[in-house]
Parts: sequence; C-alpha cells; structure tokens
Amino acid sequence: MYCPFCRHPDSRVVDSRTSDDGLSIRRRRQCPECGRRFSTTETASLNVVKRSGVIEPFSREKIVSGVRKACQGRPVTDADLAVLAQRVEETIRATGASQIDANDIGLAILPPLRELDEVAYLRFASVYQGFDSLEDFETAIARLRVEHDEALSAD
Repeated sequence: MYCPFCRHPDSRVVDSRTSDDGLSIRRRRQCPECGRRFSTTETASLNVVKRSGVIEPFSREKIVSGVRKACQGRPVTDADLAVLAQRVEETIRATGASQIDANDIGLAILPPLRELDEVAYLRFASVYQGFDSLEDFETAIARLRVEHDEALSAD
C-alpha cells in the first residue's frame, strides 16, 4: 500500500477492525518513511454482469432503487428497503462467487421482498419472471394464496 503523503511503497498496519455492517475491514496504517498515519477500507469485491455484458461493482443502492419502484404506494419504509438490500447482498456473498449475473440478483430479491410485501413482490416478479399475460399473474396469486393458507393452518 503506497503512502498517500510521500508515496513510499510500504506501510505498516497499526490497527484493524470490522466496519458496522461487518462486510469490510477498516485498517489504520503508518508509513515507515514519513511516519504519518492513514486509514484504508478493505472489502471483498463483488461484480455484476449486466445483460449487455458490461461488468460493474455490486451496489445495494441499485437494489433499493429497483425495489422502491415496485413498492410505490405500499407501506414499505426506506429502512425496510435497506434491510432487504443487505439480506440480498448477504445471500449473494454466501455463494462465494465474485461475479453474478444481474438476473440472478433479481431472482435473489424475490424471497425477502415476498416476506416484506406481497403486492410489491408480484410487481417485481412480473419483470424478473417474465409475466406475459393475466394468467401468469393469476398463477402467481394462486400460489401465494395456497402458501398463505398452508402457513395459517400450520399455526
């Protein structure tokens, strides 16, 4: 790691601790040449392969903005969306892959979104599962009803 002050090609780690979300490490470093200290943040990279083939870094903000559209007019808060995005990122990182297709991210959003709001889930699923007709919606709604009834009868 180059010193940002004198550009010396080495530095010594003085302190390390995980960040608030647990997905990165903050390191306090000291340059052996000039003695100045600086901080770095270390994260495991996760890249998204878009449909066009373009590769870009994973972004929780993009998940939130995409799901926010499906949640318009629904009783879903920004905090709910932030938790959903965190759950999706944790699910994706648990696979161990360093690259993931954008479509796979959309599919990973579906289960936690369904728990959050079933109407928003149907809106979002209509895009990612390619609903082409009213029958597709009816099938998805029927599936939700059956699973909802099974959950009620299990209680």
